[in-house]
Amino acid sequence: MSRGRLAADLGVDKSLVGRWASGAVTPSSHNLENLTKLVAGKRSGFTMLDWDRDLDGLAHVFGVEPAAAPIPAPKPNGAQSGLPLPGMDLVRLMTERRAATYEGFWRSTRPSIAMPGEIFHDYGMIRCGADGLLRFQMGGSGLLFDGWLLPVEGQVFAILFDTVGQTPVFLIFNGVALHKAMQLDGLILAAALNAARTPSAYPVVLERVGDLTGDIEADDEHCAELLRLDTAATEETAPEAMRKHLIRDIGPTAFEAGAGELFLLSSWANSLSKGLSSGGHLQG
Repeated sequence: MSRGRLAADLGVDKSLVGRWASGAVTPSSHNLENLTKLVAGKRSGFTMLDWDRDLDGLAHVFGVEPAAAPIPAPKPNGAQSGLPLPGMDLVRLMTERRAATYEGFWRSTRPSIAMPGEIFHDYGMIRCGADGLLRFQMGGSGLLFDGWLLPVEGQVFAILFDTVGQTPVFLIFNGVALHKAMQLDGLILAAALNAARTPSAYPVVLERVGDLTGDIEADDEHCAELLRLDTAATEETAPEAMRKHLIRDIGPTAFEAGAGELFLLSSWANSLSKGLSSGGHLQG
């Protein structure tokens, strides 16, 4: 059975079946139940319990010889692919559970370090890759940053690299508990684009501007279109409330006067992160 036929029979997108086949994600309980019924219709006696078998046992159920697993070739000089970071098992587990929450097309809104008082946007896409991690692309004005989005418990961490200078950028966002993230707020830590490449920390807000179609080529084309958009914010795209959230008074003087924060924070108390439930009836 082709992936397209399987997707049509299950009522899901073909790209999702491809991600099941590659091992990037596993079916939800609802999809696994439907998949089991479909298999049982072709293989009498097949049940949900059969998914717990090892590969040899599953092959025996279908009366086929298990394929020998290929032996991976050693990588030179101990090289590793992906992100060899502590805690990646947790990241992969959380990504498997919550990838769909953050997948989509996004627009960032952030203050400019090089041009104080000005607000700019970046555009990009978050999409689960074949390696089971969320790939994160953002850019604008000729710059493109590419990397990973790593959900961990209540927060979402990102590591991006400038595709020209390979300069890393680190981001931390407040996550959402509902099914679909619509807006995320957090902080950026990066080297400013000035002559000294000054280390800088500043607030950022991500807003969903579209959903993935599941067609990889079409989604790549749409992302490329977004990257060509004007990055300068307007009063409509960055209203006064957003500007006040992004450009704040911080430090001892502002804190003592009760007019600001002692440190630059992205606290839950004034977080702009919000999401929608699967049916769209709840938001928060």
